[in-house]
Amino acid sequence: MKRASFITLTIIGAYSALQAAWAVDYPLPPEGSRLIGQNQTYTVQEGDKNLQAIARRFDTAAMLILEANNTIAPVPKPGTLITIPSQMLLPDAPREGVIVNLAELRLYYYPPGENRVQVYPIGIGLQGLETPVMDTRIGQKIPNPTWTPTAGIRQRSLERGITLPPVIPAGPNNPLGRYALRLAHGNGEYLIHGTSAPDSVGLRVSSGCIRMNAPDIKALFAQVRTGTAVKVINQPVKFSVEPNGIRYVEVHRPLSPEEEQNVQTMPYVLPAEFTAFRNAQGVDSRLVDKALYRRAGYPVSVSAGQTPAVNTTAVESAQNGFVGEEGQTRATQ
Repeated sequence: MKRASFITLTIIGAYSALQAAWAVDYPLPPEGSRLIGQNQTYTVQEGDKNLQAIARRFDTAAMLILEANNTIAPVPKPGTLITIPSQMLLPDAPREGVIVNLAELRLYYYPPGENRVQVYPIGIGLQGLETPVMDTRIGQKIPNPTWTPTAGIRQRSLERGITLPPVIPAGPNNPLGRYALRLAHGNGEYLIHGTSAPDSVGLRVSSGCIRMNAPDIKALFAQVRTGTAVKVINQPVKFSVEPNGIRYVEVHRPLSPEEEQNVQTMPYVLPAEFTAFRNAQGVDSRLVDKALYRRAGYPVSVSAGQTPAVNTTAVESAQNGFVGEEGQTRATQ
C-alpha cells in the first residue's frame, strides 16, 4: 500500500489535562486523490479513564474508535492495543470553507490559500433532533455566548427533573462553551460551538447544533470569517480511485432515525456513482461487500487482486511527545 501523507499535529492553545487535544493538519493530496493520513495504534494506559479521554488525545471521536475496534469495551482494559482511525478519504465535496460530514462525526476546514486541511471531531443532533444537511455560511461569530434554552429543551430538561433558568450566562458552565459560530441556515437556530461536556463530542447528543472540543472551536473561531461557506453532508460511504491505481472505500455506520435500530446491519442508500465504482474493472466487488458489512470507518483497499491492509504506525503513550516513523512528529502539552 502506498503510504499516505504524514499527519502534522500542532498544539492549538492552552487546555486542561482532562481536555487535552491536538489540532490535526493534513497536507492536501493532489487533485484526483482523496486519501490522507495514516492509521495509528495505541496501547491503553492505566490512567486512561474512558474511550473519550483517549479520543481527545488524538483529536478524534470515540465512536470512530469503536468503529475501528468493534470488539473493544467502552472502557478498554490497560494493555489493550487499539487502532486510532486517523487515515481517511476526503468527503466528496468542494475543498473550501467548512465541510461537516455527519456520518463520520468530523468537521473539515480548508484554510483559504493554503495546501492543507484541518480535521476535527464533532458532536451532532440526536435522533428526532437531527442536524440537517445544508448549504449555508457562517452568519455570526459570537465570543462568550450566552445560552437561551428553547421551550423544547426546557421541557425535555423538566422531564429529567432539571429546571433550566431562562438564560445561562457566559462562562465555563455554559453549554455553548467560550465560542459559537451561528449558521445562516433557517432562522439561525443552528450553531457550531464549544461545550461544557467534553465527553459529548463524538456522539449524537445535541439538539441539532454541532459541538466541538474547547481547543478545537477556539482554533476554528480564530480562523474563519463571517460569510465562510459551510456545507453539511451525510456521506457514510466514501470511495476513491487513487492516482496510483489503488481503489479504496471508507464505510461508516449510517445515522439511524431511531435509537432501536442496529446501525451495524442497517442498510445503506448508495448513490449510482458507488454502484458504478463497485462494478468497475479493477475493483474486487467481494472486498467492497466485505467493507460494507464490516463498517470499520477507515479506508480499505478493494483493488482486484489485492488484500486490504490497514496503514498503521506505532504510537507510544499519548502522554509523552513522540517522534514516529520517518519523522512524523506529535506533541502534547
